[in-house]
Amino acid sequence: MNLINSYNPTEAGYNPFLIGPLWQAAVLNYAPEESLERIEKLDVHHLTDELFVLLEGEAVLIAARIDADGIVDYDLRNMRPGTAYNIPRGVWHKIAMTEGCRVLIVENANTHLGDFEFRNLNLAEREELCHRVIACRTQSNL
Repeated sequence: MNLINSYNPTEAGYNPFLIGPLWQAAVLNYAPEESLERIEKLDVHHLTDELFVLLEGEAVLIAARIDADGIVDYDLRNMRPGTAYNIPRGVWHKIAMTEGCRVLIVENANTHLGDFEFRNLNLAEREELCHRVIACRTQSNL
């Protein structure tokens, strides 16, 4: 009898592995484009919250509010293994990952097929984000 399915996606990047009629689960494995130095854009989902759980490694979860003038205000969390973090729909976000990092993601089904929008960061915004993430990592290591 085989009643339990198991999943362990190991490919770099975003890997949806269980897509049901209402929700899906995915693993985001470290890829070079997920490193802090390579973050060039934020993304947003308009129809779903997105739940993140750090499985391995180190990561900073980035949430951002962008005002009418285009000013970006960040809220950063140094992720703790086993803690669930929710990004509500309509909130811009990204994860700054270190090598070996793995994050479980739960969201509405088929979100990866169309419920996303990207916003490129200009050089000043990328520099500000980089400084803020480094400060967040440093504070949590004290």
